[in-house]
Amino acid sequence: MRLSALPAFEDNYIWVLRDARRALVVDPGDAAPVIAAASEGLEPAAILLTHHHPDHCGGVPALLERWPGLPVFAPDDSRIALDCERVGEGSRLDLLDQHVRVLSVPGHTRSHVAYLVHGHLFCGDTLFSLGCGRMFEGTAAQMHGSLQRLAALPGDTRVCCGHEYTLANARFACEVEPDNAALALRRAEAVRQRASAVPTLPTTLASERDCNPFLRCDIATVRDAVAHRLGRAPADEVETFAALRGWKDEFRG
Repeated sequence: MRLSALPAFEDNYIWVLRDARRALVVDPGDAAPVIAAASEGLEPAAILLTHHHPDHCGGVPALLERWPGLPVFAPDDSRIALDCERVGEGSRLDLLDQHVRVLSVPGHTRSHVAYLVHGHLFCGDTLFSLGCGRMFEGTAAQMHGSLQRLAALPGDTRVCCGHEYTLANARFACEVEPDNAALALRRAEAVRQRASAVPTLPTTLASERDCNPFLRCDIATVRDAVAHRLGRAPADEVETFAALRGWKDEFRG
């Protein structure tokens, strides 16, 4: 299986996972990059949607005009007003001779899902490299739980996030853990990648567990940074996460 990222809008990625002939297309917020790729041989086999935000699903109607009958899989959410197969926790699909596992990961939105395919995690706006999504609809407990579920997957899982946010996230992560050597290396790598105009993604879960503060709420250095900000020790990992997310929301570094 071959993975590629199609840039869209200012910082979105439309992910394409293909075999020798056909491809899964993940979160096509814009149809144009997919249609352009079709001129170079891309043949979509199915569309996978992680959540209802337009920058992740807005291109689907135009793609269905181009490829009528193309299967679309999406969370069970009425805000995705498409003729599609609804999926949720425990759904298992067979696409391109691959088993596709669906995980419920609420927090960014209440119905957000992720797809695990052939060692690739398509996680939309739940997990970013060195960061995580904003909690537009979920609670801190939900989002922390979703992130911990993803963090428990095998370390070599390739993390395919919905946006190119790594450098901005790195600035905040270094504020939280300035002495994290693995984070310093990851940040330097990301700087080189963006200077060469290539994506910083996919990353791996092993790297994220070493570097991403939102997956490290049980680590003393992260808890100490949060305690310093709160003026007291956080009660538990959920409060640590909630304080981190609030800190990141206000961060302008």
